Amino acid sequence: MNDVITNIELPSSPGLITQPRVRDYTGILPSQKIMEMLSNREIDTMLMPIDRDQIQPASIDLRLGHWAYPVDMSFLPGNGVKVLDKMKQLDSQFADFRIDLRNGAVLEKGRVYVIPLLESINLRSEVAAFANPKSSTGRLDILTRLIADGATTFDQVGEGYKGELFIEVAPRSFSVVVKTGTRLNQLRFRRTRGEEAKSITATDWKQLLEEGQIVDSRDHQRNPRAIKTGVLPFTVDLEGSGHESDIIGYRAKKHAKRIDLERRDYDPLDFWEPIRFHRTSSLILDPDEFYILMTKEAIAVPPEYAAEMMPYDTRAGEFRVHYAGFFDPGFGWNVNTNRAGSSRGVLEVRSHEVPFLLEHGQMVGWLRYERMAARPELLYGQDINSNYQGQSLKLAKQFACF
Repeated sequence: MNDVITNIELPSSPGLITQPRVRDYTGILPSQKIMEMLSNREIDTMLMPIDRDQIQPASIDLRLGHWAYPVDMSFLPGNGVKVLDKMKQLDSQFADFRIDLRNGAVLEKGRVYVIPLLESINLRSEVAAFANPKSSTGRLDILTRLIADGATTFDQVGEGYKGELFIEVAPRSFSVVVKTGTRLNQLRFRRTRGEEAKSITATDWKQLLEEGQIVDSRDHQRNPRAIKTGVLPFTVDLEGSGHESDIIGYRAKKHAKRIDLERRDYDPLDFWEPIRFHRTSSLILDPDEFYILMTKEAIAVPPEYAAEMMPYDTRAGEFRVHYAGFFDPGFGWNVNTNRAGSSRGVLEVRSHEVPFLLEHGQMVGWLRYERMAARPELLYGQDINSNYQGQSLKLAKQFACF
């Protein structure tokens, strides 16, 4: 059973490094600040206590509540309108068809659901929040988007917001079994006002690259295209080690049984078609097919930084390369060498309207780095049970390894 946070004092758990109180810099708030927010009830839940392992180095996992509401369309409530009131406007009988998640239920592929989350927030006037899917959510091709009361955009909550949170869930490749407490997305917080954090200078960026702190320096030397400060381009690996038996990706099968998100023992071949190296070092992406691929580069996020995949840019081609775009401090980081380790970025790829030819080494996206407001007391891979540290090509945690 996971440890739960029940008392207001929130003492440090084993493995947390006690640090002096830091100044209130702008930037992404670290784990210790999230603990403070829990203590101050800026993050709260009335139905179930917070599990300690919900807290990540720079985010908190959000949990599904008791009910899921099937909806006919995606929507935003708009200024001054609550999510549940908007749903009532769209369908006066929406509550009659709600799905009880307390003992588990199936969310069907191709349907859209709105689910109240267990967590609510009470933000300060200088703190905003941003959401993204968890890694396993993206690797299962489940589209999730956070909705707040009065929202005019998905996945963003403005400074000073007080109220409930909801998640829109749309499974695209597989039907999934979820229940109350299932974690599909996570929330991070950014202090927008305060003492200005030091920006990443061109000199800082050059040093990070040359020392191999954010990407294997050999990869950078072979592909020195990181010319914009704070932005790292990455490419796709369609060769592996160059042997015909190498699996360089996976394609989701169109007809597969549902996936219970609590299980960890599914046979990958029941759900995925392995894609093996081809001498042309290329792959044709079929429209509406879902692929798991990986970056050619080993990527890392030093402890004082966070990184995010930048939004889709049509200049890269007619495809999208990710759902889960946030990389926690410590991802891919080798604490013994203070350099990038062996972790590749996993790409969740879907072509758009037309087939698209993807070639080995083609640039497919960008990682944007920013400084944290403070170094987290928790680091991805070192202090928490991180599923994807040291990863190469890896499916979601629900699948057994080959």
